[in-house]
Amino acid sequence: MLLVTWCAGAQATSSPSPAPPRTAASLPHDQHEGLTVSADPYLEAARAKEKFGKANPLPAGILPVEVFLRNETAQPIRIPLDDIQLVIHFPDGQHQNLDRLAAADVAALVAHPGGSPTPHPSRFPVGVRAGADHKADQLAEILIPLALDADVVPPMATIHGFLFFNLGRDIALGREASLYVPEATTLPSNRPLMFFEIFFAAPAQP
Repeated sequence: MLLVTWCAGAQATSSPSPAPPRTAASLPHDQHEGLTVSADPYLEAARAKEKFGKANPLPAGILPVEVFLRNETAQPIRIPLDDIQLVIHFPDGQHQNLDRLAAADVAALVAHPGGSPTPHPSRFPVGVRAGADHKADQLAEILIPLALDADVVPPMATIHGFLFFNLGRDIALGREASLYVPEATTLPSNRPLMFFEIFFAAPAQP
């Protein structure tokens, strides 16, 4: 409710010009214990359109964040993706945590911004059942390969992909947001790592 209230009172602003491409080294990140988590929020309309095409989630108020996970240790590291949240920081000091959306749910919201005609999501793979939502299925075929779907980073390796967060059509809230990764553990020892938080507006760490 806090996010909805804030969105309703937000003033409309002109769309910013597309930002220049960002290199991996310049991305906001948090790094410790051999793991680096970097985040690249797609806040500019032209950039998101170029990446996602007709499946662009930005006009539907959904922020895509490309996440890079680099493991520089000799052990695999597991990061439960469902625990990762986007933290919205409001000017009055309050904050709100948002869970990620599955790529299939993002596709349905992009396909039907006024509400899906199908009240219950399908349990079947894309394109299987008769009478499926073909428009959403086509968009899901674009989004699913781009989404971050692996929760184990192999030793001395990097994985990346997009996480999606619904900002209630006020994408500007994402400029002062942060990505919160509360849990990461080494395998097979299950040794926990300290949490990671990446502030989008903060300068990149050295």
